[in-house]
Amino acid sequence: MKKNLFVMLVLFLATALIFVSCSKSSESSSDAKVVKIGVYEPASGDNGAGGKQETLGVQYANYLTPTVTINGEEYKVELVIVDNESSNDKAVTAASELVSKGVSLVLGSYGSGVSIAGGDTFANAEVPAIGITCTNPQVTLGNDWYYRICFLDPFQGTVLANYAKDTFGAKKAYALAKLGDDYSVGLCNYFKKAFEGLGGEVIYETFPEGTSDFAAYVANAKNNGCDVFYSPVSIEAAALIIEQANTQGLKMPILAGDTWDSNVVLGAAKGTNVQISVTTFFVEGSTDSQVTEFVDGFKSYLASNSTALTNNGGNDEIAAVTAMGFDAYYVALEALKAAGSTKGSDIQKILPNVTYKGVSGDIAFDENGDAIRDVAYVKKVDNATGKWQFVSVQSVK
Repeated sequence: MKKNLFVMLVLFLATALIFVSCSKSSESSSDAKVVKIGVYEPASGDNGAGGKQETLGVQYANYLTPTVTINGEEYKVELVIVDNESSNDKAVTAASELVSKGVSLVLGSYGSGVSIAGGDTFANAEVPAIGITCTNPQVTLGNDWYYRICFLDPFQGTVLANYAKDTFGAKKAYALAKLGDDYSVGLCNYFKKAFEGLGGEVIYETFPEGTSDFAAYVANAKNNGCDVFYSPVSIEAAALIIEQANTQGLKMPILAGDTWDSNVVLGAAKGTNVQISVTTFFVEGSTDSQVTEFVDGFKSYLASNSTALTNNGGNDEIAAVTAMGFDAYYVALEALKAAGSTKGSDIQKILPNVTYKGVSGDIAFDENGDAIRDVAYVKKVDNATGKWQFVSVQSVK
């Protein structure tokens, strides 16, 4: 009888200890503070490849710095990632999903059209957004809740017009955009205006949604005696244009904006004679310790993470959008720390004064919420190696 009482007592104490332990674990878990940052990017559609690489930069930064101190308390940073599918029609649904999940602020998107489409959703919910590489002026125009860390298309288009004239002595340019696409149409218009202002002539065409055969457009550029082929379109279209340019033996250089800074473009151009130059936000090769640390660390991260490597196109080439995503994450942390709050309206109030020295350069905002940037990097494809070669830092005249 005494033995049975002893056994019952031991079981009772063990059960009590388990209960206390579980209670403490539950209490600890419930007390852990979390701040949610939305990642509003395409993982599918025309810009899916670029969106994945931009997201990788955010994810790598979160891997390195998973917490932030806000008003003296440590918070775990949870990334809430949605796919806007590269579609203006799907953008509002994706933006609404982030709002419903209680994010404090949003990063993205790759693609100006989806950024513009989701802008009102974020503004109405009082959730500030920080654009990473959405370069169209309409993203921030009239929207006090949208900021961005990249240069704008009027600047980028003008840089490329200057580069065409200064580097290739171009007098006639062929410009090709996708009909209804805010990014490529806007950039072509800014390029056209700047190039004509420099005394050049522009043959400008657009192609409709769903186009997969670019033979006629490449032929038109050749038949019109153009000196450069300018087409700042999606990565998906870029690969098809390069294929056709190679098939037709296009001699004139192809120029494009930041969307072409992609492993897809490198793969399509490798082993061809197609000349490709792009403007972009970041290049490897800097001796700055912050940049080299980022480059070395990210390559190691890719080597140890098969999913990340796949999302990067299967190799360790670093796209500028990845570096920009990396910087955007730290800008978001600076905003949270400066606000001392996870409330969107508090963050929005202090964003105009947030600054950060990133791997892509110094980041600060003007009165419109746009980044203060006055130079772009130009690089070209080395067709033999399938790697990027740094060409120059380009400004405008």
